[in-house]
Amino acid sequence: MSHISILMENQPGALSRVVGLFSQRGYNIDSLSVAPTNDSSLSRLTMVVKEEESVISQILKQLNKVIDVVEVQNLSDVESVSLEIAIVKLKITEKEASKIIESAFPIVGEIINHKDEFVMIKLIGSNHEVDDFLLSLNKQKFLEVTRSGLLGMGTGENFLISESETTIEY
Repeated sequence: MSHISILMENQPGALSRVVGLFSQRGYNIDSLSVAPTNDSSLSRLTMVVKEEESVISQILKQLNKVIDVVEVQNLSDVESVSLEIAIVKLKITEKEASKIIESAFPIVGEIINHKDEFVMIKLIGSNHEVDDFLLSLNKQKFLEVTRSGLLGMGTGENFLISESETTIEY
C-alpha cells in the first residue's frame, strides 16, 4: 500500500484528470482526500493506492505528466505522519461509549453527539488503527461509519512546495 501526496492546480477538471489516469489503467484508489493549501491556486490531494511497487513507480511517473500536477510525493518512501479521521455511530449508552474510547489507545476518541440511544464518536489514528478499532466493535451496535481518507505529509524537510513563496490566505 502506498500513500501518495499530490500538489495540483486548483482548477475545474484537475481532480477528474488525475482520477481518470487511475481509471483508464484499471487502478483502484482506496481513499482520496483533497483540500486547499496556503496558496489559493493549489490543492493538496492525498490518496492510498494498493498496488505492487513497480505499479506505484509507474503511477508516479504518469502523475508527473498530468498538466495540472505541480509535484508528486510517495509518502511511503519518506519519513511522514499519516492520520485518518472517522465518525462512528453506535447504538449504545454514553457510558458504554466512554469505556470503548478509553480502551481504544492509541486512537484518539471523543463523543461528539449523544441523542436518544445513539452515540457518535470521532476517532483519529492511522488507517490501520481505525480499521482495527472498527473490527473490534460489536456488529449489532455498530450502525454507521464515515472516514476522511488518509491525511499525511512528510516530516522535516520532506514536503511538497510550489515554485513561488506563498502566504496563508484562510
